Amino acid sequence: MEKVIAVIVTYNRQKLLTECITALRNQTRAIDKILVINNGSTDSTESWLKTQADIEFITQPNVGGAGGFNKAIKTGFEKGYSWIWCMDDDGYPKSDALEKLLDAEDGTLRLLNCAVINKNDKDSFVWKTGKTTKRSEVTEKYIDGFGHPFNGTLLHRKIIERVGVPKQHFFLWGDETEYFYRITKTNNIPVRTITDSVHYHPPTAFSYKTDWNYQNDWKLYFCIRNRFHIQKAKFNNKFIALVHYCCFIAAFAGLVLFFQKTDRLKKLNFMMWPLADALRNDFSATPATILNKLRSQSQSSSWPIPFRSYIAIMRQNWINNSQHSNANRTAA
Repeated sequence: MEKVIAVIVTYNRQKLLTECITALRNQTRAIDKILVINNGSTDSTESWLKTQADIEFITQPNVGGAGGFNKAIKTGFEKGYSWIWCMDDDGYPKSDALEKLLDAEDGTLRLLNCAVINKNDKDSFVWKTGKTTKRSEVTEKYIDGFGHPFNGTLLHRKIIERVGVPKQHFFLWGDETEYFYRITKTNNIPVRTITDSVHYHPPTAFSYKTDWNYQNDWKLYFCIRNRFHIQKAKFNNKFIALVHYCCFIAAFAGLVLFFQKTDRLKKLNFMMWPLADALRNDFSATPATILNKLRSQSQSSSWPIPFRSYIAIMRQNWINNSQHSNANRTAA
């Protein structure tokens, strides 16, 4: 029998982690190993993990969800497990979730995913999955073309052999989406959601239309920067990815202007920094450096980079990607 390792990435949510691990221990198909990647939690997480004899854990500095899943999947692969079952610490699987996932395995290399259901009402899909919003309305056993990593995502080691692991330098926001597209688009591996395999997850709370705290919401830096690299994985063509990224930036700027109530110009100003870093492939920013710059920018109207430099970066990327696209057409 092929062995399964469940991997969970956690940071300062020991109570939720306990809930998740309890659900893993109660699976109808026993899990061969539970691995927790502790991203430098400062609460009681590590002391609690030390008392759990059946759990293997690795404590590392806080390198975000991307660094956590990079380490988790790589570790499971290197230890020789056939299946790696991935999840965050704020969700948990229904007791027969793993059994239903493995029952759906038919010999085709495929990305398998649980149906991600709102843990509050136990029926609504958290994200769009097929044509319905309620699990009770679903009649099919499988929904092809949909999956929401890392929420009950089951990876076979053959996928990792072909695709690799998540990009750790993303830190957070979009690392799972880039990995999903790298699997399904770049490597043409199909994805399937198993509707009777359920993973409960909190409802999404963030909205671009909500007025965000300009000086403290450092996560939006990663959203803007990483989006370009997500588009490159999705389209597998740098020129097309750049066009879509420019459309995203324009739409994001529109949302700031029309829906944000405070600091509109400073928020537009801030966007230039992750945008420039995306185009320069600069992944050096950390939450601390982002917060420091946000707070200094709140007292200044200067651009994070000179505006002319930003235009020059955009122009050079456009030229480079146009040449790359023309070269591909010539070669074809």
